[in-house]
Amino acid sequence: MTELTDISGPAAPPDPVAFPQDRTCPYHPPTGYDPLRDGHPLSRVTLYDGREVWLVTGYSAARALLADPRLSTERRRPGFPVPTRRFEAGRDRRVALLGVDDPEHHRQRRMLIPSFTVKRAAALRPWIQRIVDELLDAMIAQGPPAELVSAFALPVPSMVICGLLGVPYADHEFFEEQSRRLLRGPTAADTVEARNRLEDYLGGLIDAKAGEAEPGDGILDELVHERLRTGELDRDDAVSLAIILLVAGHETTANMISLGTYTLLRHPARLAELRADPALLPAVVEELMRMLSIAEGLQRVALEDIEIAGTTIRAGDGVLFGTSVINRDASVYDDPDDLDFHRADRHHVAFGFGIHQCLGQNLARAELEIALGSLFTRLPELRLAAPAQDIPFKPGDTIQGMLELPVTW
Repeated sequence: MTELTDISGPAAPPDPVAFPQDRTCPYHPPTGYDPLRDGHPLSRVTLYDGREVWLVTGYSAARALLADPRLSTERRRPGFPVPTRRFEAGRDRRVALLGVDDPEHHRQRRMLIPSFTVKRAAALRPWIQRIVDELLDAMIAQGPPAELVSAFALPVPSMVICGLLGVPYADHEFFEEQSRRLLRGPTAADTVEARNRLEDYLGGLIDAKAGEAEPGDGILDELVHERLRTGELDRDDAVSLAIILLVAGHETTANMISLGTYTLLRHPARLAELRADPALLPAVVEELMRMLSIAEGLQRVALEDIEIAGTTIRAGDGVLFGTSVINRDASVYDDPDDLDFHRADRHHVAFGFGIHQCLGQNLARAELEIALGSLFTRLPELRLAAPAQDIPFKPGDTIQGMLELPVTW
């Protein structure tokens, strides 16, 4: 058995804190996580139902464990950590990519890798730029003020992922609403119904594509004609892949655009630095990814005992990854709560790490660079149109971001 005992730290906090918690400031970890920032890489936390699980908060331990095959992402396994009642309601549903281990994970990912390479993302930049420019043209023509989430932050990635997948953008209001209900519906019933409606919609779309003599240009068309028809992929897996690509493909990037914009507007000296040197844009995106850590609480369950940092994770123990704390590990990042575009170490875990590292990270980087760069270039006087403390943001049990973002210029 491999041991990872070279990663050490002081004793863990004696009393488990609740997880997840809401943020007080949208770009800082919840203040309730302060006891977890004492330098110890693992702590016990309490979930909504009173169950205690491990929360990984140390950077080195996180990278080691995220790459450890003894931790499983299969949510149907006994002991898998369930952070919310909403998640429990959908735990038995099939989840592609994120919810399967190797070798099945490798098989699914291999089908999609060519569509998400660095080269492919670079080739898509002119098209993404046109989408961004058209949305900004419309926003500017309408005049200030504007609500940036609905006018810009959400449409950009929605249009991009629809074009890539071959999903009609005319249906965007439907799938955006179902995605919202799936990720943060007020009840478990909302989650179940939203998942059912997405499955029905995408299943029908896949069936329609399967009936076409020639494939269209989207990723779903390729999967249907090259994988489904040959028997390499069954219909249920095709639908599951479509859901994860569609939902993750627009939700995460939309939240990064809105929260990234808010964060830059709240750091005027850093924004002025970017405006003076647009070449900083890639570094700006990486630092925002680190600082904002919008995807909190990656989930795993231990398949066997794991020794790490003087702690034993027992087989069957649930393990969560506190991304917002990991990405502010003071042993890795100097002044981790500061927004700093010149950090020597940019190897954050905002996209995860290991075999499940975000498949769409190259596309996300391209979208963020183009969206944020164009927004602040075209609107040099952009500013908040309401007091910062009055602008609502999302609760801690879902992907972090702004519920709305009123701006003017």
